[in-house]
Amino acid sequence: MSKLTHLDESGKAKMVDVSEKPPTTREAVAEATVRMKPETLELILEGKVAKGEVFQVARIAGIMAAKRTSDLIPLCHPLSITKVDVDFSANRQDGIVTVTARVKTIGQTGVEMEALTAVTLSALTIYDMCKAVDREMTITDVMLLEKRGGKSGEFVRKR
Repeated sequence: MSKLTHLDESGKAKMVDVSEKPPTTREAVAEATVRMKPETLELILEGKVAKGEVFQVARIAGIMAAKRTSDLIPLCHPLSITKVDVDFSANRQDGIVTVTARVKTIGQTGVEMEALTAVTLSALTIYDMCKAVDREMTITDVMLLEKRGGKSGEFVRKR
């Protein structure tokens, strides 16, 4: 197992110095699952949620979250993000929404945290907009699916 990069030799937290690393294209894909009553999902899909268009608001929340990740997670580098896509797929029968985010940059460190933050905030936004009709919703299975670029290379989650 490799050592933790956010700790110095004495165990103190530190921000990793990436100044000597060459900029490369970095990309990450993350996913989260929102489980709800099928009736709640129908309200979303029919555009009948009182607070508005759930997926559009959740998409904007995810994009904003990706851009603000370094403000939310200590020791996370602020990045110049070049692309954020947030998408939703719905399983009507089971009442499941899968949130997927793809984040890209050209930089010295990866965008895994930005993709994970995007799907998490998108899922929380879905919960917030629908909680009046379904307080039993759950947000589960937040995970990194893919990562490309940088010295550590490619990661693709086996499913």
